[in-house]
Amino acid sequence: MNGKLIVLEGTDASGKSTQFARLCETLDARGVEYRRLVFPQYDQPSSALIRMYLGGEFGSKPEDVSAYAASTFFAVDRYASFKKDWGEYYRSGGLILADRYTTSNAVHQAAKLPASEKDAYLNWLFDFEYRIMGLPKPDAVFFLDMPPQAVRDLLAHRVGKTEDIHEKDADYLEQCYLTASSLAEQFKWKRIQCVKNQKLRTIEDIAGEILSDVLNLIAL
Repeated sequence: MNGKLIVLEGTDASGKSTQFARLCETLDARGVEYRRLVFPQYDQPSSALIRMYLGGEFGSKPEDVSAYAASTFFAVDRYASFKKDWGEYYRSGGLILADRYTTSNAVHQAAKLPASEKDAYLNWLFDFEYRIMGLPKPDAVFFLDMPPQAVRDLLAHRVGKTEDIHEKDADYLEQCYLTASSLAEQFKWKRIQCVKNQKLRTIEDIAGEILSDVLNLIAL
């Protein structure tokens, strides 16, 4: 019996990594058994092409590498992780929490394409990762909905972090947000509004909403 795969998704600087860490800390404190995944696996050999791509070695702009080529870089990294680290645990019924997944390819690579080509790309992507590579489909995807202006403000206040080719491109980040919003609607992702009444919600407020929904999913 397969387990459950829950994915936390969001554009760059949406607070996703912070919320994922908060969620894991809370589940640890409650004694919930699970495995945590963070993609890309920057410390693993399987991420070599990703690091080259994001570092600008194949071009200084995201669109310098086709959506299909870039998608394979990230997919191979996930495949290596699945085969080496968590596949058996998942197949035996384990709970998996993932910071990014195939859904990140859908967001960041479909954003490069004109509207007329997005559906064909998404059909290819999901067939490639879920059928051909054999990766499991998520049971739930949480999308941290952080509007582009809020993202720009947060990126401007980051200290000590080198921006990759995605983060340096404001137009690309906006396209990613629009694409993610469309995907969330199309595939029924759980949308977590990070801004309400034109104010950024607190980390604790957002974390509480995510935790409540995840606990409900685990209980099913």
